[in-house]
Amino acid sequence: MSAHSSRLLVFAVTTVRCQSCGAQPLRLAPLARAYSIDSPTLTGGSQKPQAIQKLEKLSNSHSLTHRNLSAVASSLKGQCRPLSRFDFLDVGAVEENIKKALTCRVLRRFIVNPDIASLIADHLDSDLSENRAVIFECNPGPGVLTRTLLNAGAQRVVALESEKTFLPDLQALESSLDGQLEVVHCDFFKLDPIGKGPMKPPAMYTEKLFNDLGITEVPWTAGTGGVSSLQSRALEVVHCDFFKLDPIGKGPMKPPAMYTEKLFNDLGITEVPWTADVPVKVIGIFSQRNERNMLWKLVYALYERLSVFRYGRVELVMFISEKEYTKLTANPGDLRQYQALGVLWQMACDIQLLHKLPFAFPCLEQFTNDHLCLVRMTPRRDLFTDSLTTSNSATLVMMIKQCLAKRKAKLVDRLNSWSPGSGQKLLKQLELPEDIFTGHVYPEEYKQLFLAMEHSEEFLQSWLYEEILENTQNTGFQ
Repeated sequence: MSAHSSRLLVFAVTTVRCQSCGAQPLRLAPLARAYSIDSPTLTGGSQKPQAIQKLEKLSNSHSLTHRNLSAVASSLKGQCRPLSRFDFLDVGAVEENIKKALTCRVLRRFIVNPDIASLIADHLDSDLSENRAVIFECNPGPGVLTRTLLNAGAQRVVALESEKTFLPDLQALESSLDGQLEVVHCDFFKLDPIGKGPMKPPAMYTEKLFNDLGITEVPWTAGTGGVSSLQSRALEVVHCDFFKLDPIGKGPMKPPAMYTEKLFNDLGITEVPWTADVPVKVIGIFSQRNERNMLWKLVYALYERLSVFRYGRVELVMFISEKEYTKLTANPGDLRQYQALGVLWQMACDIQLLHKLPFAFPCLEQFTNDHLCLVRMTPRRDLFTDSLTTSNSATLVMMIKQCLAKRKAKLVDRLNSWSPGSGQKLLKQLELPEDIFTGHVYPEEYKQLFLAMEHSEEFLQSWLYEEILENTQNTGFQ
């Protein structure tokens, strides 16, 4: 398979042929098959859901729309102007957008179909006015969704693009507008990375220290007698603090990696109270290769109000795999799917499935999920209380992880392991059965349990071991 065909994954209503493996052309499922969770399933009746009728109407007028958009865009080319609902940017034809997407050098998913972009914009329609949240678009690529959001009335879109290939076209679009679009060479999924950038002593990376000393890796089973090449050196002095090796969030950053503080400062976005309205909405597609790791990184940051959540209740509108969505929204009692990550997200956010899209691409077999889910995750205003703060939220996260490590274990046994004899008392106080399994407890009940433990004289923070708490807090994302 050619390098280009193996690197591209797109959402499109078009015919796709693998250029080297010889696979037959594939007609991807038409957009009208996309459905919302609250739409009735078609079972042969004549009545169609309203959403599907709307999409069919969009598809029928697709070619005419493109001609109109192209004419308007050409006549206004090079002019800086504000957009209105009747002043459209040309979003391009699907085939044209695919050609642009093929220039990407890395494996990425793109939205190249204008109808799918319109579907996303429709879900954000009430948030695109002047007084609503800033829209962050992650890795817009050809810019189909970017232009669609602007056509829908978005007053401020920030395009965070990691691939230099797409920057010139996006920057040209930015220059033609009147401040509605800002383009930043940045990867949202690489904000506040660990172990990036040069270091100022005494902080230091282990790799640099060992390289400077000429110490190389050895097998784990090797002895501890030392390295022969170092025997002639009696003393070496290094300006270094062993306890500051490999710190998190230190040193300058090279784009597309970036610190949140710099990004938000450059954009003039300031912190707001947690109970205020959503200040920023982030739209993107999780990479299926590391989406679970990214969800863990974000949930740690959310509970400690670090990274983007330092600035308020940042809302995520993301495409994630159906497999991961099922785990995030699993109910107590589903001992296979009900896991710590899902409990933490359910406790912290309102999670809403906006749409499912068919997803199949035979030439890229490593992606096996049947659907991609467009999911809105809005942090709850009442997540933090007088008893649950950013100071002890890491303790809550660790408690959830320990409780759900064995979902068929009795909760009372886990509580008694932290404070002998206290489990029955707490469960009685919360009106929970004494024999309840950890995998049968609802997220809100876990929160109430934690708050009860915080107020209990029999429980101190040391019940989760101080060394674990210290490690958790030191691995937060700046």
